[in-house]
Amino acid sequence: MKKKLVLFPILFLLILGIFSLNAQPSTPLEYTLVVTGFDWGPHANKVILHSDTSLTEVQKEDFEVYVKRTSSKGEIPGRFSAGKRAIIHAFVSDDQGNRVKEGGFITLLLQVAPNDPMGSPMQYFRNGGSGGNIWIDYNLTVVNTKTQQLWNREKNRIVPVVDEFDTSGTLTASDGIQLTYASYMPETTTAKIPLIIWLHGGGEGGTDPSIPIIANKAYNYASPEIQRFFGSAAVLAPQTPTRWMHGVSGNTTRGQEDDIYHRAVMELVRRYVEDHPNIDKNRIYVGGCSNGGYMTLKLLIENPNYFAAGYISSLAFFNEFVSDKDLLKLKNIPLWMVHSNDDPTTVADVTATPLYHRLKKIGAKNVHYSLFDHVIDITGQYGGSSYLYNGHWSWVYLHDNQVFNDFDGTSVTVKGKPVSIMEWMAAQKK
Repeated sequence: MKKKLVLFPILFLLILGIFSLNAQPSTPLEYTLVVTGFDWGPHANKVILHSDTSLTEVQKEDFEVYVKRTSSKGEIPGRFSAGKRAIIHAFVSDDQGNRVKEGGFITLLLQVAPNDPMGSPMQYFRNGGSGGNIWIDYNLTVVNTKTQQLWNREKNRIVPVVDEFDTSGTLTASDGIQLTYASYMPETTTAKIPLIIWLHGGGEGGTDPSIPIIANKAYNYASPEIQRFFGSAAVLAPQTPTRWMHGVSGNTTRGQEDDIYHRAVMELVRRYVEDHPNIDKNRIYVGGCSNGGYMTLKLLIENPNYFAAGYISSLAFFNEFVSDKDLLKLKNIPLWMVHSNDDPTTVADVTATPLYHRLKKIGAKNVHYSLFDHVIDITGQYGGSSYLYNGHWSWVYLHDNQVFNDFDGTSVTVKGKPVSIMEWMAAQKK
């Protein structure tokens, strides 16, 4: 078995070489790659082929798709570095991949699955005691086995919803900390709109803000499905160059010591709000997962009168380091936490569960806590409740707005009406 795994990339390259020799196109044919965010991360689920003739019909059986995944940042295991992609459908399209009766483009729909890394143009690399997701070199070779045409040069890349974000934001804070950020500003005639802030997890640090919004589907806060609850809402996604839980000692803090970033993050938020006077200062919401859940709680504690509500999944702030004084600051802030009972990274009994009970004990009236048994395939395409993601990924429920119940299993309500977490949040005002 090991010999087959090692030899496959070599055989793959030989196949491409044979097709290249046979086809010998005068110029490399071009394709557009479509990368879509899924609950488990980004995958290339479409490739749009540029044709030199007008077409009315194509057959998926006439095509083969091969991928090569490489990176200068680290070594990708051989079995995940090269292979063949499965095609599930083919049709004539326009240059955006929309079906048309006649046109000069061919769109191939590619099979994707949470347990198939060959579809991902992103790779997680370990770096010492931490790690992160990065974009890799993701190169397709598409062959028409009937005509011997070959497409092997990416001309364009479409990333739905993410393309609507501005990922060029930078800030040098007054303490010298440098942050990058992504932002989304909807087209609206509404005089004032709320702001949704998302703080990424430990695997999305760096200086490319497109990663925090697609690595675990945070871009969905700009989707029509969620925007409709707010009328329209701006979205801000700050990015740390390392990790939000970077303690002043250089070690990872879980609340036992200060981190080096919370002042810079708050400066970024305040500056963004001041630069966008259409943002309603009474409707600013802050949330995050894991590392970002830590930072969310830190910002709420340090700025208890600034935010209209907080939303957290996989909280990484240890309950034992939330002082009674901190608890009183949190008491009157609307807060909804989401966690999975089988989370191996941020254990519920150490973080969210005891914090929730302490808040309820001191009389917090608008704090909610959804504790799931597992993180499952909520799409139903890969086994539904039988397919379990890593228990740390409770943000899957959050980003898809599939959170409805409080800790006791009853529905969370607003004015007597059962609501989802995004509906609840949209109703919160200072």
